[in-house]
Amino acid sequence: MQRRFTDYLIIWLKGIAMGAADVVPGVSGGTIAFISGIYEELLQSIDNVNLSFFKTWKNKGFKSAWHKINGNFLLSLFLGIAISIFSLAKIIKWLLFNEPILLWSFFFGLVLSSILFIGKQIKTWNIPVITLLILAAVGSYFITIAEPFASPESNIYLLFCGALAIIAMILPGISGAFILLILGAYQTAINTIDELLQSILTLNFELFKTAFLKFLMLSIGAIIGIKAFSKILNWMFKNHKNLTLAILTGFMIGSLNKIWPWKETLEFRINSHGEKIPFIEKSISPFNFDGDNQLLISTALIILGFLTIFILERIGNKAK
Repeated sequence: MQRRFTDYLIIWLKGIAMGAADVVPGVSGGTIAFISGIYEELLQSIDNVNLSFFKTWKNKGFKSAWHKINGNFLLSLFLGIAISIFSLAKIIKWLLFNEPILLWSFFFGLVLSSILFIGKQIKTWNIPVITLLILAAVGSYFITIAEPFASPESNIYLLFCGALAIIAMILPGISGAFILLILGAYQTAINTIDELLQSILTLNFELFKTAFLKFLMLSIGAIIGIKAFSKILNWMFKNHKNLTLAILTGFMIGSLNKIWPWKETLEFRINSHGEKIPFIEKSISPFNFDGDNQLLISTALIILGFLTIFILERIGNKAK
């Protein structure tokens, strides 16, 4: 496919939209790719990135190898994704620290709406579909209340989180940020991206070394995850779509506990900066919250988040 500079500019803008979606739990970058008409090309291009690239490079030259993997498309798209993620990380980090109830309220609305969006795509309801949905919901809920088996700042754990989170990018419905949230590594990932950018801007080598190592673990995990599971997930989505959607829907239902805005901290931990941050929390009623529950504006943000998915869905329907 012959493309002009303006075509790659549009792909770059689509990448920015995908990056923004994957930073926010509840909106999937895969959904944005699906809506904007590049989903199938993205899957095919990712599948083409393998060791045969180097064989083609050796035998036919770099230009031929680059063309084979649709390199201009991938470069434009992932450049947009990276710019978006780095730009939004600082804003979300500030909101997590200063306005957590309001931020989680918006996220809660997004996920609540996403459940309906994915669930209504299930064409046939039968016993296997309902059983998988219930099992996924129950399993997901127990994950949200379980004590983390590793620190979210552990390098090995970040590798594991990166591998799982990237899978969400190629499935319309669940965002990579949402997976990181369930695994308890969302705030660590946001902090890592922000600190990496800050260390580059301020030439702080010590901060760069720490942040880059964490970023590297997430990135290596992402590469492993996308190559190991892209074919499997793509096959499941094409051949067992109802069952796959049921699992995704149940998973999101059970995980609503994780993003409930009003929490009581049961246990704290000390992060790498010596700061005391929540480690184990439980959901409570807003009326039992110790402090300003910000109920009115939180409710408005839940509604806003809920409506956001419907707006995206309408845009997608028009695109079709």
